[in-house]
Amino acid sequence: MTESATSCGFVALLGAPNAGKSTLLNAVVGAKVSIVTPKVQTTRTRITGIRIVDTAQLIFVDTPGIFAPKRRLERAMVEAAWAGLDGADVAVLLIDATHGVDKNTRRILERLAEKERPVVVALNKVDKVAKHDLLPLAATINEGGLTDEIFMISALQGDGVDDLLTYLAGRMPPEPWLYPEDQISDVPMRMMAAEITREKLFLALHQELPYGLSVETEMWTEIEDEDAVRIDQIIYVAKDGHKPIVLGKGGQMLKRIGTTARKELETIVGGRVHLFLHVKVRPNWLDEPARYREMGLEFPRQ
Repeated sequence: MTESATSCGFVALLGAPNAGKSTLLNAVVGAKVSIVTPKVQTTRTRITGIRIVDTAQLIFVDTPGIFAPKRRLERAMVEAAWAGLDGADVAVLLIDATHGVDKNTRRILERLAEKERPVVVALNKVDKVAKHDLLPLAATINEGGLTDEIFMISALQGDGVDDLLTYLAGRMPPEPWLYPEDQISDVPMRMMAAEITREKLFLALHQELPYGLSVETEMWTEIEDEDAVRIDQIIYVAKDGHKPIVLGKGGQMLKRIGTTARKELETIVGGRVHLFLHVKVRPNWLDEPARYREMGLEFPRQ
């Protein structure tokens, strides 16, 4: 395939928390590259997924949900989301059809209007909304004149996703591909491993989940004679009272989280994984630039 016969570009996925960006990214790529939980603000940094459509290479950037930030970490997440728009060839705004144009989505539309940036809208979760309610919702979205196209999709079921991909492929500029044909993400394995464990913490702890909990992969050691990997991770919590929540009675909660994370990591790695989790209290980690760099975020100075 000659370079002139190919196209390649970046697609930024924007939306309010829980709009379904990570679910769409995983559906597009055909594998799990971004964690998904029922809780809002799951994605903290920009996650890249890669999909080939005919001769076009689409590089998707899944960004944190955009909302009104109050804390430093939240500001860093929202800034990362808007930074994901810079340099993108196409912006896709995901809107949860079950919520409609809520205050977070309206805020995003207003910001896009300031940037004079047309977007493609993917109205997600349409399988959960009556059809006669969708056209008025699409009309409301169209009022600002920002949208190039509106696609009705269900990221979870896959409905409408192929039509969206075909459209986006046609919008990519003629360029050589930036990644090998079989690569689906550029997320480092250390970061992916930390994200997998963080997802299991979200799912296991539910409402008890301490705010500001973070996971870092401290060591990644190949064990050649066993054809295995040893992964050491630190779960940082901000308060002494948070540590017992993560550990659970007799350490059983942490053990259960470690088991589910290890099983998924073995699928991704394609071999045995020895996962060691350590919980540490770090009261001021939300104010430490190094912790933000580990998450792939810029540290907000104010």
